[in-house]
Amino acid sequence: MARPDDVRYTKTHEWVKLEGDNLTLGITDFAVEHLGDIVFVDLPDTGTDLEKGETALEIESVKAVAEVYAPVTGTVEAVNEAIADEAASLSEDCFGAGWLIRMKVSDAAGYDELMDLAAYEKHLETAEPE
Repeated sequence: MARPDDVRYTKTHEWVKLEGDNLTLGITDFAVEHLGDIVFVDLPDTGTDLEKGETALEIESVKAVAEVYAPVTGTVEAVNEAIADEAASLSEDCFGAGWLIRMKVSDAAGYDELMDLAAYEKHLETAEPE
């Protein structure tokens, strides 16, 4: 699966696309692979306020429960109901149809420190699943 170069990446294997003050958040192929068979995604309610670094949602697999963190501060404006209904489909297109939440950003502090594709791929050379 080709990783997009128009998003930013976190050390905890989330991907983030910021367009103006609208942010889309998902998890990377590395996270999907290391989680294994995904059975449930616990998405937040729309209108939920999230602080940078706070747990935005949880993904449950047959192996573990993984937390997905908010990379910036903002309010959840949309959740991917298709993923909520069919969690396993997250494995099929994690960078496209597998997005998890969309947020209206109120404070983008920290976004510039997120990794571009080259830095993320370098990070993966020594990364362990979080």
